[in-house]
Amino acid sequence: MSVQMPSAELVAEGAVQILALVQADPEFDAFRAASLAYSDDWQCFTGFPVIAEWQLKIDATPLFEEGLRALALKAAVHALTGDDQAAEIPIAVPVDEMTHAMLAQAQLLQRITARHGVQIIHQTDQEHTDYTADSYTARCYRAAWGEPPARYWLDHDEVTRRRRHLASLYESIGMGRSGREHSIQFEAVA
Repeated sequence: MSVQMPSAELVAEGAVQILALVQADPEFDAFRAASLAYSDDWQCFTGFPVIAEWQLKIDATPLFEEGLRALALKAAVHALTGDDQAAEIPIAVPVDEMTHAMLAQAQLLQRITARHGVQIIHQTDQEHTDYTADSYTARCYRAAWGEPPARYWLDHDEVTRRRRHLASLYESIGMGRSGREHSIQFEAVA
């Protein structure tokens, strides 16, 4: 059975409200700090590196905002449909990667969302990273906050192209499958 997706305007209205509730929560600052401190574990080879000239110091804070907006959009779709799969709307790869850092703050995020009756939706095997600038997600985003920042909201085809380029570079230093395996031998420590 296919779910009728709510209008972009309804999703936008809900997402703006959800975002405001989350940001006004007394634990929001701790959530933001914890999400941004997760940087020591941000060694994904195919998520953030697809951003041109990616720099954690410069990009982490604005990408946190984009991740928060993505989660708010997904939560708004879920609130309007009650359907987990419908709420897994297409998200750009770098933004999705940031949501993983945010979701790793499980206790804080759960407490914040529970206080406001918000259901955050994310399941890796259900997620869609085939975002395009003309997608449903993009229409919802535009209705809520204007044009998505192109630096982070990269179209799926461009992400695929950049991943191929990165894979070639990784291969040249002995890292296969975009960092999922390598042929590097480490010297034994005496």
